[in-house]
Amino acid sequence: MPGREDLQNLSLLGKSENRLPNSPDEATLDRFANLRPGRRYWITLTCPEFSSLCPVTGQPDTANIVIRYIPGDHCVETKSLKFYLASFRNQAAFNEEVVNRILDDLVALMNPQQISVRGDFGSRGGIQLTTEATFPDSYAAES
Repeated sequence: MPGREDLQNLSLLGKSENRLPNSPDEATLDRFANLRPGRRYWITLTCPEFSSLCPVTGQPDTANIVIRYIPGDHCVETKSLKFYLASFRNQAAFNEEVVNRILDDLVALMNPQQISVRGDFGSRGGIQLTTEATFPDSYAAES
């Protein structure tokens, strides 16, 4: 859009970058201004081909990651999110830590009104694990 200065700072969108970052620490998440900051609406982003590594066995873990949020002043730019999520492919971490890391990074980037990150991980040893983390943390708010 002409005149959108906030879009000039995006690091990946509109560029032919194709090298995936080696880790989430190396990845760059971009954001842009929410043009409807007074409206409470949901954005849902789904990554059905997410992968990371088991920190004990080194075997790949696969998941369907669903990010659902009500934006505040900013929204996450989806190409940078795609590269960020792909950067977990070599990351050794338990499934619970992966979901909480994604939540923490997105909260730090956007400061959304509300957000949940859910990971439905593939079955391992006959057990399927799902982890969901939310902000604001309703349990902490009740304490």
